[in-house]
Amino acid sequence: MTRTSARASGRRLEPRMLTGAQIVLECLTRERVSHVFGYPGGAILPVYDVMPAYPIHHVLARHEQGAVHMADGFARAGGGVGVAMATSGPGATNMVTGIATAMMDSSPLVCITGQVSSSLIGSDAFQETDITGVTLPITKHNYLVTEADEIAPALREAFYIARSGRPGPVLVDITKDAQQGSCSFDWEAAEPKPPGYRPDHRPRAAEVRHALDLINGSARPVILLGHGVILGEAENLVKAFAERTTIPVAMTLLGIGAFPGSHPLNLGMMGLHGEAWVNEAVQQADLLIALGMRFDDRVTGKLAEFAPGARKIHVEIDPAEVNKNVPVDVGLIGDVRDVLEALLPGVTPNDHAAWLAHIDGLRGHATARSIQGFDDDGHLYAAHAIHDLWQATRGRALVVTDVGQHQMWEAQYYRHESTRSLITSGGLGPMGFAVPAAIGAKLARPDADVWAIVGDGGFQMTMAELGTMVQEGVKVNIAIINNGCLGMVRQLQEFFYGARYHATPLVNPDFVTLASAYGIRGIRVTERAGVAAAVAAAAAHDGPVLLDIRVESGDAVYPMVAAGAGLDQMIRRPAQEATR
Repeated sequence: MTRTSARASGRRLEPRMLTGAQIVLECLTRERVSHVFGYPGGAILPVYDVMPAYPIHHVLARHEQGAVHMADGFARAGGGVGVAMATSGPGATNMVTGIATAMMDSSPLVCITGQVSSSLIGSDAFQETDITGVTLPITKHNYLVTEADEIAPALREAFYIARSGRPGPVLVDITKDAQQGSCSFDWEAAEPKPPGYRPDHRPRAAEVRHALDLINGSARPVILLGHGVILGEAENLVKAFAERTTIPVAMTLLGIGAFPGSHPLNLGMMGLHGEAWVNEAVQQADLLIALGMRFDDRVTGKLAEFAPGARKIHVEIDPAEVNKNVPVDVGLIGDVRDVLEALLPGVTPNDHAAWLAHIDGLRGHATARSIQGFDDDGHLYAAHAIHDLWQATRGRALVVTDVGQHQMWEAQYYRHESTRSLITSGGLGPMGFAVPAAIGAKLARPDADVWAIVGDGGFQMTMAELGTMVQEGVKVNIAIINNGCLGMVRQLQEFFYGARYHATPLVNPDFVTLASAYGIRGIRVTERAGVAAAVAAAAAHDGPVLLDIRVESGDAVYPMVAAGAGLDQMIRRPAQEATR
């Protein structure tokens, strides 16, 4: 019997002598890792040297930050654990932004870094950096491994921690001599048993009863959906809960896709740039049922004025998040799926007709997110581009956005019908996220129609990953919402800094020519009529396509909740602009 067939049959494999580098790859293979995103260097080279002997595809990023974003996109799109790899020193420190992004958005990653040999640690050796110290605040846990026989236990534990409870990134730093050394490899003996870490939370019966009393007795309830619903794969239960109770549903940015965009109970996104009627409904509610969200400041506005008349139920897997920002009446600690299964049998059907009619009145003429204020007048606005991209893709694309104005316009004008169809950075907000994350997402879901929607500023931060896209033969389409400036920062300057536009105008390259240099087809769009045609051309082309969509420079995202303002104290589009 071969080693592979023995593994498949469940038969215990006898320990055998392997190098530390081989153990790294053995562990990844047994954790069912199919792709590793990375960049080689001297301190991790022993692992790269033996990698071709294992059934793992390595994706060569052009920058280590890009590698981690790729692993992040891979994890978010596919639902597994993403793996990124780099060498010591600058290779490891270049990963920090990607790791912090994954930490704030609860994305399960295992990042493996090489380290100088253990005898050199503390000597300021070439490319030595204390990466475990650097990443301590932005990882769920991290390890410095200095012996070959410590590698398997550390990696097995890393995967367990990354995917369990509230997911997140774990870093394993392995010295070069540990990779080169040999020891007996015993997979079963390395089974993870982290002391004191048992993330198995279940709500108490009394708390469930209290929550049901509030739910069944409310007249103006709103469900708030967050990323935890997607991570917990509770989308169907949320739909059943909302339909049985006829409670309208609002979403955080990372919750988009957890509830069908066309569903009559879907209100849309709440928060800083959320729909005006959604924010007003939240403020007027008598009960908020928060599912898998953490009451981020971009959602609540001024905490002292957040939903003042509402009782609050918070369903959250991380106990540290409950009562951290917003005091709640009932905290149900546990996986949102388990909690909803406990709640569903006890909820009473209620049509909430008067409340829904009131919200429709708040919504006014903006039903189904029409592009109010953006009528055709010879100008091409970002709202046009996003809306027409949504129509041309029939709302079925897997969209990965960067950070900025285009991110908010996408959330407002692209209606997502299915889960994991929007991947974006919510907590850290790094520009440059989208292109590498889209590469990872496409590799996780090769049959998906993947679009990276980026700003002209953020795109230039990681545009070198076009090389990775071409080398890997990845079909990702890119829509650059090109307004010639750092749009969101410019908007803040316009609203709060006397329109002093310092350091925000951009002198951009010719993006179409740039795409051509990489062998990628580029299409420039300057009129609204060209958007649908360009999307169709991208769909018909075998390889990646880059759209340079030249939109109006001075447009702003509305509504907007200013810092320190209440959620319903929004800056609205000026009346004189509403007839455009």
